[in-house]
Amino acid sequence: MAGSSGWTRIVVAGVITGFILVAVRSNTTDDAETPARASVVPRSLDIPALKLEAPLMKLGMTDDGEVELPPYEKPKTAGWFEHSAVPGDEGASVIIGHVDTKTAPAVFYRLKHMRKGQKIRVERSDGKVAEYQVDSVEQVHKNDFPARRVYVDEGLRLVTCGGTFDWSDHQYRDNVIVYASMVAPAR
Repeated sequence: MAGSSGWTRIVVAGVITGFILVAVRSNTTDDAETPARASVVPRSLDIPALKLEAPLMKLGMTDDGEVELPPYEKPKTAGWFEHSAVPGDEGASVIIGHVDTKTAPAVFYRLKHMRKGQKIRVERSDGKVAEYQVDSVEQVHKNDFPARRVYVDEGLRLVTCGGTFDWSDHQYRDNVIVYASMVAPAR
């Protein structure tokens, strides 16, 4: 990594990852609920206002301790962070997608256009659908990523990149985050 900003990002990523792992471990359910929950996963995402329907895949942690991203080879697929709550259950549920690839828009290309009150639906593997309503949309610099609001606070979070593109680092400088509250539990 070149320069001090590279090391700063490594330190910030390490702090965020540690915070996430502590939060996830403290929010886990008792052992009696774990086997049933482990078998339910989110399958697809539907955002009518954006005319977006997308399959979901599971995302874990990389060997570097960062949250995995969906592969660039699947630009129309978003990913559910498996260490977060299953959408429709209590807790923070996090879905991540790319804004674009080197050649085309990706699944969350229009995410920044979401507005308060718009609906988000998540279909689960148990056939239930959880419905959320957008509370707010925020664009923040990656160094100021609000880990607690995203990974701990109650609700659905949709996360992608945004802002200006930093050609020297080959990445966007900001994240776009949609915060949504459950209006209908999974049914």
